[in-house]
Amino acid sequence: MRIRLDIAYDGTHFRGWARQPGHRTVQETLEAALGRVLGGAPRLVVAGRTDAGVHASGQVAHVDLDDAQRERLLARRMRVPDAPASDRVAALAARVTGVVGAYSDVAVIRTAAAAPGFDARFSAVWRRYEYRIADAVSGYDPLERHRTTTVRAALDEKAMDAAARSLIGLHDFAAYCKPREEATTIRTLLEFDWRRDAQGVLVAHVRADAFCHSMVRALVGASVAVGEGRLGVDDVADIRDARERVPEVKVLAARGLTLSEVGYPADDLLAQRAEQTRGRRTLD
Repeated sequence: MRIRLDIAYDGTHFRGWARQPGHRTVQETLEAALGRVLGGAPRLVVAGRTDAGVHASGQVAHVDLDDAQRERLLARRMRVPDAPASDRVAALAARVTGVVGAYSDVAVIRTAAAAPGFDARFSAVWRRYEYRIADAVSGYDPLERHRTTTVRAALDEKAMDAAARSLIGLHDFAAYCKPREEATTIRTLLEFDWRRDAQGVLVAHVRADAFCHSMVRALVGASVAVGEGRLGVDDVADIRDARERVPEVKVLAARGLTLSEVGYPADDLLAQRAEQTRGRRTLD
C-alpha cells in the first residue's frame, strides 16, 4: 500500500531532507514519527531533496506500507465506526503531525492513497521554488529573517526579471550547478521571473523539470549580480552557454529558498512518466 504525503517545513534547524548520521533531518524526523504511528521502519521517497536550511511549503513524498503497517493503519478507530479506508488514510496526516508535536517546524499537511504508478520522485514533471530577497528598497523585517535573504544594495528588479527570463528553455546549466560525478546538468527551465510583493520584498518564481545541485541559488546569485550592476542582462545567458562557473555568480544563502510546489501528470500517465524520468536527460 503506497501513501502520498504532502509536507511543509521550516528548514532553519534541519540539516536538509536526507538522513545523515548524527544530524537532525526532515526525513529522519518524519520516518521516526511514522514508525511510532504504524510500527516498523518506514522509509520515505521524496520529490526533491532539499539542502540544509531550505524550506518547503509543497514537498511531496511517498511511503510503502507492509502488511502489518497497513493493518495497523486501517484498524484505527474512527469517530464514525464504518468510516471508509480513505478516511483512515487521510487521518494519518494529523496523527504524524501530532507525534512531532505542537508548533513543530515540520508538518504533514495531507495523506492519501497514492494513485497506481505514482512515484513522488520519478513521476514529477516539474518542481517550483520561491526565493525571497529583502534589499535596501524593502528594508529588513526581523520576523521574516528565517525565510528571506538580505542584500544591502537597492536592486534593479526590472533588469533581474529580464535576465531571469532569458535563461528559460532546455539548456545545459553546468555553469549554475555544483558538479556531481555522473550527474547530468541538462535541465528544462520552464519559468523564472522576479517581482516585488506588497512589502517590496523581491520574490523569484523558478520552475523546472528538475534542478541540479545548488542550481536555484546560483541562478538567484546571477540575478543579484545583474540587479547590482556587476553583470549585464545578456551576461547570464552567455555564462550559461559557456558552461563554466564564474566567480561573479555566487550561490546565495539557503534561508531564502522554499520548495513551493511539485507538479504531476494525470493519474493514467504517472507510471509512464516515472519510467521516462529514470532515463538520462540528453539535449536534442
